[in-house]
Amino acid sequence: MTTPRIFGTPLSPSATRVMLLGSGELGKEVIISLQRLGVEVIAVDRYPNAPGHQVAHRAHVIDMTDGAALAALIEQERPDLVIPEIEAIATDTLAALEAAGTITCIPTARATQLTMNREGIRRLAAEELGLATSPYRFASSLEELQEACALVGFPCVVKPVMSSSGKGQSKLDSAADVQAAWDYAAAGGRVDAGRVIAEGFIDFDYEITLLTVRSRGADGSTQTSFCAPIGHKQVQGDYVESWQPHPMNALALQRSREIAEKVTGNLGGYGVFGVELFVKGDMVWFSEVSPRPHDTGMVTMATQVQSEFELHAKAVLGLPVNTALRAPGASAVIYGQLDAQGIAFEGVAEALQVPETDIRLFGKPESFARRRMGVALATAADVKTARERALAAAAKVKPVPGRA
Repeated sequence: MTTPRIFGTPLSPSATRVMLLGSGELGKEVIISLQRLGVEVIAVDRYPNAPGHQVAHRAHVIDMTDGAALAALIEQERPDLVIPEIEAIATDTLAALEAAGTITCIPTARATQLTMNREGIRRLAAEELGLATSPYRFASSLEELQEACALVGFPCVVKPVMSSSGKGQSKLDSAADVQAAWDYAAAGGRVDAGRVIAEGFIDFDYEITLLTVRSRGADGSTQTSFCAPIGHKQVQGDYVESWQPHPMNALALQRSREIAEKVTGNLGGYGVFGVELFVKGDMVWFSEVSPRPHDTGMVTMATQVQSEFELHAKAVLGLPVNTALRAPGASAVIYGQLDAQGIAFEGVAEALQVPETDIRLFGKPESFARRRMGVALATAADVKTARERALAAAAKVKPVPGRA
């Protein structure tokens, strides 16, 4: 990978230009981190006025699953780096452009292809790398899904092979649930609505996100470093709380790092990877990996010397990184609660009266009852207190209808 050795001036011929494909709340923070280093940023999303659009130098709205439209925009902008930030992208186009030497894709086009499709990354982890995973089967029809669920056993989870934030995911307790799960997965899949994974349950004690950073060392070699493990609580497949550090015994942590290094090393490139793992005692199972900052990692804006967004920006630019923990902390999601455009928020001042808290409101132009519109962050001397503070702060922020 070629990385910039000098940093120019935005909106000038010397600029280092980075294009983000997907500009939600995570992309917005990456953009801010890039701009602090004088990088010219182009934000792309499927809808206007996305959070990242509001802080980028230029914004574009396209269907990123349209390969021709994506290639045309890249040709128009000619970015030095292309950073995919969501799943719904024409990854074959990115792979072709990278193979032709037209773009540098973060971390690599192959990593983007594999991880944006649950089938690709699961087969890589289990069948090529030999990592422990939950039992699984893939299905392309209702009949195949019925058979798959019977093979992995009940209860099980069904997910579209391409989706995010819990969309299209169902927990099945018996064969009677298969039809509804198939229909829901078809509605929730971002690209391929006809392919799902059925996963058997693992009796785990807890699950973590292990943020893993591949960066360039002082000698030019690639280095792998790890953030403290992040614990999280999910509801309907979407995270609602996260905290850092999550307590782990030494052997489980060592095994988690070994799995993360094996997976990310195979994917290659530079940047932050969110590696999701199940843990029971000393045993660790691989679940998924995102080749970019992870939603549960928003807690790092409070807990770490460098947040996951700073780490990503620095790593992709070939700069040194620091994964040190600054203080225990937690995050709690602020939901929209309303189905409306241009909503407002009350109670922000009251939320910030909770000790050691901060609030991030993402600026999404449209709210839904279960859409993540913001996050409360908190630190404390211990994780338990930090979680209490984050939840208390989030509860004080009240979405209300905007001005007519």
